[in-house]
Amino acid sequence: MSSRSRSLPRRSCLSTPGSSSRFLAKAPTATADFSFLDLEDSVAPNEKVAARAKVVDAITNLPWDDRVLCVRVNAWDTPWTYGDVIDVVGNAGPRLDEVMLPKVQRASDVVALDLLLSQVERNAGLEPGHIGIEAQIETALGLINVEEICASSPRLESIVFGPADFAASIGMPVTTIDETIHDGPSNPFSYVFAKILMAGRANGLHVIDGPFLKVRDLNALRFAAGISASYGFDGKWALTPDQAVVLNEVYSPSQELFDKSFDILDAYRDATEKDHTGAVMFGDEMIDEASAKIANSFVARGARSGMQRTTK
Repeated sequence: MSSRSRSLPRRSCLSTPGSSSRFLAKAPTATADFSFLDLEDSVAPNEKVAARAKVVDAITNLPWDDRVLCVRVNAWDTPWTYGDVIDVVGNAGPRLDEVMLPKVQRASDVVALDLLLSQVERNAGLEPGHIGIEAQIETALGLINVEEICASSPRLESIVFGPADFAASIGMPVTTIDETIHDGPSNPFSYVFAKILMAGRANGLHVIDGPFLKVRDLNALRFAAGISASYGFDGKWALTPDQAVVLNEVYSPSQELFDKSFDILDAYRDATEKDHTGAVMFGDEMIDEASAKIANSFVARGARSGMQRTTK
């Protein structure tokens, strides 16, 4: 996997149809941590092959910043997967960081992509292992196998929840993915979020929530994103640049929490190194090693997002 992309934030993951030259040209101007150029659901079947060249041109010629840059290929149950990988990865050069594989059902789906990428990298003159993999969990079978999927390849960088296909897979009585999913009398996404998060974290992966389809309702997006953020997800898909701006805020620590985390670490360091105690009062809280681990996670997340500690 790319060590560069592994360490970058993924608060907002902007989707761009690979068949649209107009949308591709706008993608680098959006304030997003991560951009993926899509060859799957947002591209009509009769446009999929032609879209590959547009995606390669966008990767090699547009003015990308240092965000993570990814291409979503088509799933293994289609006739396009191997061609997507050979044509795009084989011609896009080193700026491409990752390939996203949709509808992953078993660990073998990821292993097959890993093996294909190794051959394409070698033939294209890329560093072995340069291309990372994002795996999408979009079906009941994929969720059942998510632990094995997350451990299936050293190329894996992220595990991604695909809520629309998943809702269809389990027969949820919904026609869209919006904030009402989280307000129902029984919310199966609670189990899904927890299961995917545990599997991802156990294997050191970024964990990403999927799209919110009411693209103009930014307040509802903020609410829905806050749910997966509260579980500890790293980010969420954005379908528009405006959604990306909201997600960058939701999945970043507040400045207050970021500063408090530094203060906790300072207090814990003094307690262990100067006073030789394992716990200390911090205001009205008792803090210890577990508190320091929590604080370290917020410091790391804020630092990846470009935050700086407030000077006192």
